[in-house]
Parts: sequence; C-alpha cells; structure tokens
Amino acid sequence: MFKLAIFSDEVSQYPKELAAFCKKWKIGAVEIRTLLNKGPHNFSKEERKQIKSVLKDNGLNVCSIASPFFKCNIDNKKEYQQHLDILKNCIDLAGENGCKIIRGFTFWRTAIAEENLDHALQYFPEPVRLMKKAKMTLAIENEPATFVGCARTLKVFLDKANSPVVKAIWDPGNEVHDIDGIAPFPNGYRLVKDHICHVHLKDSLYIGYEGKAECVPMGEGEVNYWGQFKALKEDGYNGYCSLETHWRINKAEIKKMAIEKPGGAGWSFGAKESSDYCMHNITRMLKSI
Repeated sequence: MFKLAIFSDEVSQYPKELAAFCKKWKIGAVEIRTLLNKGPHNFSKEERKQIKSVLKDNGLNVCSIASPFFKCNIDNKKEYQQHLDILKNCIDLAGENGCKIIRGFTFWRTAIAEENLDHALQYFPEPVRLMKKAKMTLAIENEPATFVGCARTLKVFLDKANSPVVKAIWDPGNEVHDIDGIAPFPNGYRLVKDHICHVHLKDSLYIGYEGKAECVPMGEGEVNYWGQFKALKEDGYNGYCSLETHWRINKAEIKKMAIEKPGGAGWSFGAKESSDYCMHNITRMLKSI
C-alpha cells in the first residue's frame, strides 16, 4: 500500500509547524520544496542541520527533494551550469536525509513539445551520471510549463531516456492543465504507470466559459482520485503520494508565475488550512478503497 506525504511549503515555512501538521494527520514523510524561505539547494549548513533535527525528532522521513532542476531555458549554458549545481546541492541534501528521489523537469516549453524531446535529452547525460554515482533517482514530473507536460510526452521522454535512474513523478492534477492532456485517470495513468516512482496529489477543475483549468480541493475536481487511489493500491504501488495542495481556502488568486515557481512565505500563506481541508477529503477517499 502506498504512503502519504506532504510538500513542506503546502503547510508552513517552519519545520516545527510542518512536523505538527504531519503528526495530526499521521503523515510519515515530507517532500522538501521550500523551508525557511529557501529552496532545497540554498540551505546553509546550519539550516540543513536544523531541518534534519526537527524531522528526525518527529520521526519524519524525507521522501523526495522537490528541486527546480531544469526549470530553466534550454540551450542557455549559464543556466545549465547553475542547474547542475542545484542538482549537486540537492543530492547532498538528499543524502543527509536518507532520501533517494530528486525531482527534475525538462526545460521551459518554448516550442512544440514533441519536436523538442530529443533536444532536451541531449542535456541529460551529466545529470544521469551524477544520479548513478549517488545511487538516486531523478524523477521527471509532467509539468505543463515544460516540454514534458502530460502523460503522453512523459512516457515518450522516459522511453527515450531508457535509464534506470530516470523515472516518473505522476501528477494527475497537472494533466488537467496541459493543452495536450488527456483524462488523468484512467487514460494518463495507464500510459505512465510502469515508470512511476513517486506521485503528486493536486486536483483541478475546468472553470468558466473558456474552460480554464484552476486548482481546487482534492477530490472536487476533474481527477477521479477514488479510482486513481484504488488502482495504485491494486497495482502494488508502495511509494509515496505527496499532497501538493496548490489551492487556497481563502480564495486568494495564485498568479501563473507563482504556480510555475512555487515556494516561500507568500506561497505558504493560508497553506496549512487549505491542506487540512484536502486531507479530510483524502482520508474519506482512502477509507473507501
């Protein structure tokens, strides 16, 4: 059976508040995106010690480092080097916390996705080498702002990569936002299920006359999460499903730039209450599968 986790900044920027939330909901692991108003690649040594100490004292594992790796412009040598440094720092952080998964992306989408997958793959040999050396997995997320934005392109990319250290983060909610997306479950899931090493939980709904996708509470959107959870259980997935709420109970507008680069105190404003609401919905669904 899969296990639940939560994104750090979908609760708070403060490790102790994050730990208290996890205790309340009996969540055993966290996914570090931002804490102390910093990304996982920017923590000082003292901050890393502080975070590790709080998590250890509360019996919490780190299931994934939600790095922004390769959320950058393709063919930009300066950004490429910067992001290799980001990956190296995240590998160090993961190693200190017994974590084996680091999230990655496939560059900002500036052209037709299918025509640029081979191009993007040209930049992966060094990251793959680093991950093999660290004995960790680089998990590629279907992120609509990048070349790999949906289940179909995620499958194609991973088939082409053909590496044991490059796998999939399946985000059903992101599938709703992608222009090329299909029904997240069962269609999208069926395409990528053999590649999945980690799952993100968010929900989205087509709203208004133009049918714009917006994030909504878990279980109240387009994603058939009851079916998705049931399939994960029946298929023997025993990894983590990590809540990435992305919706705010106070109805505050989350701007496009923030959605593409989430994190920090502004992102965490109202997050705990919103994640509480989503955990109620998740708990109800899990009881019925």
